[in-house]
Amino acid sequence: MQYRELLIPYNPWWENPDKAFERLPSFHRPIFDEIFRGLKEIPQIVSITGPRRVGKSTLIRQIVRKLITEGIKPHNIIYYSMDDPALLRSEINHDKFLDSLMDEARKKGSNNSIYVFLDEIQRFERWELFLKKYYDLHYPVRFAISGSASSPIFKKSRESLLGRIKDYHILPFSFREFLHFHNKENSHLISQFNEIYKTGKAVMGMFTKHPEYAELDKVTIPGIPVELRQNIEERLSRFLIEGGFPEVWTLPDWEMKQSYLFDNQVEKVILEDLVLAVELRKPEMLKRFYISLLENPGREINFQQLSQDLGINRATIEKYFPLLEMTDLIRHAEKFTKSPIKVRRGNIKCYLVDLALRNAILRIQESLLKDAQVLGLYAENLVFNALKKWEGTVNISYFKEKEYEVDFIVHVGASRYLPVEVKYKEKVDDSELRTIRNFCERLKCSTGIVVTKKWDDFGAKDRLFYMPLPHFLLLFD
Repeated sequence: MQYRELLIPYNPWWENPDKAFERLPSFHRPIFDEIFRGLKEIPQIVSITGPRRVGKSTLIRQIVRKLITEGIKPHNIIYYSMDDPALLRSEINHDKFLDSLMDEARKKGSNNSIYVFLDEIQRFERWELFLKKYYDLHYPVRFAISGSASSPIFKKSRESLLGRIKDYHILPFSFREFLHFHNKENSHLISQFNEIYKTGKAVMGMFTKHPEYAELDKVTIPGIPVELRQNIEERLSRFLIEGGFPEVWTLPDWEMKQSYLFDNQVEKVILEDLVLAVELRKPEMLKRFYISLLENPGREINFQQLSQDLGINRATIEKYFPLLEMTDLIRHAEKFTKSPIKVRRGNIKCYLVDLALRNAILRIQESLLKDAQVLGLYAENLVFNALKKWEGTVNISYFKEKEYEVDFIVHVGASRYLPVEVKYKEKVDDSELRTIRNFCERLKCSTGIVVTKKWDDFGAKDRLFYMPLPHFLLLFD
């Protein structure tokens, strides 16, 4: 009974399924359907990972709700959060807790599968050994676990379950998701967004799967009415400031939003998760290094020069960098090489997983919307994040030789490349596109993509394909 009492507050659907989900958002992220299908169909343990406060627990409860609506008995669904302070009580035996939970599940599941959701699983010591045991013993249990991607310990533990676990990684909301969420009450707008997405995705797929055969002059996507453009532009301005962490959007003022982001995505990640996971001795130094990367997203970084500027030795910087990537705070692109696999040591470019973190830490507000240079950097960052989701992409690099540069080179297979240049400005001179044209000539690319600011810049022109930033972002989940 003692262990069952721990579970009761976390499983309100046992008593009243209708009331249990009253405050649960109806909006589903696109990945919801993929995870739900995986939970029902694949034999492995389902793992849901991502940064703090990105919506993992909400997604789990939405899955529970749908299971019940599809006929699964509420008592056959068990949810528990492993960061429950009650587990710290001296009389609680961790091993017996999970064993008793599994015994209860086996009794219930004599004829039917039991769904067990374990949230914040990384808080439970040696969790992977328990799950491996129950999985290999063929308990009638469908496991779904979640954990913070900011925990390197969690990632290492998952490796021991290789072949037994299927991971779904969730990042902050994309612009398309942001747009859908804030227009969720307007079904007409949503249907228009979806039409653009479906048509555009087919077109963009042509560039990656068979770019050498792309008939650019025949590419068309339905025009976007003025009213719809205004809606998209207004939402894009908010997205550039508030980013993709959903809890931020409900906070009443920008000061609270900034404090929330800094506390949850920087202080707790660096001072709690990393300090515990890798015994980080100088977290303030790591924080200083991270802030230096925020100042100029998309700039080329030389670790030796950065070491001199910050007064941190190069070996320490090279140790810190993968930690920041591991925790979903930053991403990077390497300098172009023809091989899609080999890593070329040297300079890199750094991008942010979510731009709102830069705004929060550097205390930037609406003024950024009037700074053309900063907007250009933000546009480049958004395009990079979108390209990372592009199906068919093997790698993304950047090209630079002396003063000549192309923002991104998408590797779409062996010796096949698609250059992408971001020119988020009112007027793009043809001379500014000389490098991307030369790259196409030298590497025999059929085309390159130019992401611009003006809505009228859409379509093929002189072997390049133009697309305005909002339109481009709508094509990616």
